Amino acid sequence: MGMMGKLKETQRKIEETKLRLDSVLIDEQSTDGTLKVTFTANGKLKSIDIDDSLLEDKDQLEDYLIVTLNKAIEKAARVNQAELDAVAKVDMPMIPGMDKMFK
Repeated sequence: MGMMGKLKETQRKIEETKLRLDSVLIDEQSTDGTLKVTFTANGKLKSIDIDDSLLEDKDQLEDYLIVTLNKAIEKAARVNQAELDAVAKVDMPMIPGMDKMFK
């Protein structure tokens, strides 16, 4: 297969991987478990579960949301990048600048 064929095949696999990552779920929770969030590996928020005890303390809830959401977003980004990198590295020879093409 020529270079253009490999490039098109890799792009197709990347698109398939992106679709699959919509079904990969990333769970994160606060240290005490009173706040739980779920994201897809593509970074879409799927659910938030807030324990009733947090509803009484707005400041604590806000702090927990910031920390927990940021941790989940970072995890989702790492999974997403690892999966896309794996597809690109398996199918394509190392060409300078190619890594930027798939981000």
